[in-house]
Amino acid sequence: MKPLVSILIPAYNAQEWIADTIQSALGQTWARREIIVVDDGSRDRTAAIARRFASRKVEVLTQDNQGPAAARNTALTVAQGDYIQWLDADDLLAADKVEMQMEVAERLQDPRILYSGAWGYFFYRTSRAEFTPTALWCDLSPVEWLTRKLAQNLHMQTDSWLVSRELTEAAGPWDTRLARDNDGEYFCRVILASKGVRFIPGARSYYRRSGAGSVAHIGRSNTKRESLFLSMQLHMDYLRSLEDSPETREACVRYMQTWLPWFYGQRVDIERQLEQLAAELGGRLERPRFPWKYAWIERVLGWRIARETKLLMPQLRENAGRLWDRMWFQLRERRAAG
Repeated sequence: MKPLVSILIPAYNAQEWIADTIQSALGQTWARREIIVVDDGSRDRTAAIARRFASRKVEVLTQDNQGPAAARNTALTVAQGDYIQWLDADDLLAADKVEMQMEVAERLQDPRILYSGAWGYFFYRTSRAEFTPTALWCDLSPVEWLTRKLAQNLHMQTDSWLVSRELTEAAGPWDTRLARDNDGEYFCRVILASKGVRFIPGARSYYRRSGAGSVAHIGRSNTKRESLFLSMQLHMDYLRSLEDSPETREACVRYMQTWLPWFYGQRVDIERQLEQLAAELGGRLERPRFPWKYAWIERVLGWRIARETKLLMPQLRENAGRLWDRMWFQLRERRAAG
């Protein structure tokens, strides 16, 4: 009998997207699968929409709001699959995503190998998704994967992975302390338990740009800053547990330098801790510098205004792109309906 794949969908206030996401899971060409949706105390119609799909293949659970990590842990407690496919409530999977990864898994017959795939950003139209390869889009050992992630500030989106039951149990539960970057920390532990990552380029997933409503968005949240700092410490500990070398130490320092602007001038206590950690690793953190197009604002109006402007401008561009894509998406839907 073919292995069972559990597609696990944590959901919170996702009424606009949840139907398409569940349809994406139901449309998988890998026949032997179960779909588990955990509504994490949504205040909108997410749970009601999800229940429309309840069937032998789709189970819908509800709980009080506890955060995405807790919702994922709830899904894991009832999942029966030999493999786990995570799927965020606003994202989509290509129809053959799971099948392409499972074909390789069945050929290799090694539950300690972790499978990843290509992923692309999109707003509404998957046909316009941007797939941008990085240094993680290849087969890598655990230490090389983590070194590249930290040194180059890279990541693989949650939906891109396919994880065996054995690796899932070895990694342990999701860390409910983390309000931000809980997925990055979790998959570090999965990678630690693995023999390595096998990249399947044709196994595609689609990561929706949801702007300020995204869990990944930090904004002015101190809770998310503290969560990010904890996740960063865990990331560096995981890498150095595999290999404590000049290369991995340098990767950790570069990692801290990349994320320093999120604390600089806002959380001086964390800023000082990062500087101390860098010094212990033989490095030194530099004062964050602005690109030329924001540097003049710093000179005229000060660092804080320059930083706020730098945060605001990408959001404005993204919002404009989202509105444009939504207009074309709705136009296409009306034409199809007509």
